[in-house]
Order: sequence, then structure tokens, then C-alpha cells
Amino acid sequence: MADTAEAQEISEERHDHEIILTAHDITVAFGSKVVLKNLNLEIYRGEILGFVGGSGTGKSVLMRTILGLNRKQAGTVKVFGIDVDKATPEEKMAIDMRMGVLFQHGALFSALTVLENVQVPMREYLDLPKKLMDELAMLKIELVGLPRDAGPKFPSELSGGMIKRAALARALALDPDLVFLDEPTSGLDPIGAAEFDELVIKLRDTLGLTVYMVTHDLDSLFTACDRIAVLGDKRVLIQGTIEDMLKSEEPWVKSYFRGKRARHLDLRHRA
Repeated sequence: MADTAEAQEISEERHDHEIILTAHDITVAFGSKVVLKNLNLEIYRGEILGFVGGSGTGKSVLMRTILGLNRKQAGTVKVFGIDVDKATPEEKMAIDMRMGVLFQHGALFSALTVLENVQVPMREYLDLPKKLMDELAMLKIELVGLPRDAGPKFPSELSGGMIKRAALARALALDPDLVFLDEPTSGLDPIGAAEFDELVIKLRDTLGLTVYMVTHDLDSLFTACDRIAVLGDKRVLIQGTIEDMLKSEEPWVKSYFRGKRARHLDLRHRA
């Protein structure tokens, strides 16, 4: 177990402040309702960034906007140094292939087996023989801690935790550099959530991933995240380490991290 100073030093060495994603002056509205306004956010290579905010503040909206699934009214998104609005079709495809997404609740295709779900990105972007796709998909299934016999099963035959892992295997199908996780531990019991956090940390360390994690799980924020960004008032209120969150006097941040239901622990015992 590393102490706080050591953990911070390791985090800084890991990403060395290389920016892998930038969202600048992002404004998103649905009709007359403005959800995000002049929002700015940066993500460093190799870090796990926890993105948190109150219900309905637009956490998932920002993630979907970065992914190009929501239209923005203003602002710039740069991924791997490329402005996605100015990217050529070839550049956009290359960017897409370097990103993986785990949507909330897994979003697996119910009519496909786990193996077939993991192969969906492969079929969309690659031209591979079926045998090779089967082998690659099985490797991803095992990588996330699922047994081989999970491959031929349908989502309806899986537990909630297994669905999350299967969805993560699909997100890793193309060996991405940047992975987006939308509420990855929601619906899991405390043991399952802790195991999933440990899996994310292990995958980050072994595969060199950068992780953008939308979450409301305080345990995930304390144990898995190198930095945290807090969304409120249509913008990022504060970015920093868990220590920065605990020192903040921003009302929502103070209530969330130091309130009655906050997690109280000795930071010296953080992993």
C-alpha cells in the first residue's frame, strides 16, 4: 500500500502530463435547455479520471458528446491531438478504433452471445477470419476475468457483474488506448463493485489504458481514480486528486465528499 505522496508521484510519472483528450468551451443544449455551457476538461495519458456530479447535471451527456453521439452547439473536442470536427473520415475511423466504451447497464445485444457481442467492433472495423475473431474475442473474455464457458452464453444467462465484464471485454475488443466507462459499478453489490475497480486498475496498469469513468461511487473515486473532475452549474467546478476534493469548500463538493454519507478513511491507507 502506497502512502498519499507516493501515490501522487506514481500518478504523475504515469501520465507525465501528456494530454490525450481535451474538451474546450463545450456547450450542449436540448431545445431551450442548456445542459453544458463553456465546459473545459483535460485527460492525461495513463490516468483513471473519475467524472462525478449530481443527478441530471450532464455527466453522460458530456461523455456522449465527446464520443460524437450528441451534437454540441459550441466548443472543440480534441482526441489524440486531432480536432474531431476537422478530422478526415480516415482520421475519424482511426480515432474510433482507439477508443472503447462501456455504456451504463452494459448495453449488450440480447440476441447475441457474449462471444458475438465482443466481436461486434471487430466486424465493424476489421476484416478477419471467423476463427481468428473467435480466438481474439475469447482472449478478451478471459482478460476481464470471465470463464471461457461464458462465451456461448446470452446476456440473459449472466449475472449483473458478468454483464459488466462482458461489456468491458467488448470495449477492449480493438485494443483501445482510451476507454470510457459509464457508471461501471452501478447495480453491483459492494464486493462486485470493489472487484470491478480492481480489474480496471489492473487493466490500466497492464495495458497502458487511459480511463474516463463516469461514476457516483465514492469507493471507486477513492480507490481507483488518479484524478476527479466534478460537474456542476453546467461546467467543471474542480479537477484534482481526492485530497483536493476533501479540501474543497465548493458547497456541492464539500457535501459529497465530506457529508454525512461520505466515505471516512485514513488516506495514508489508499492503494
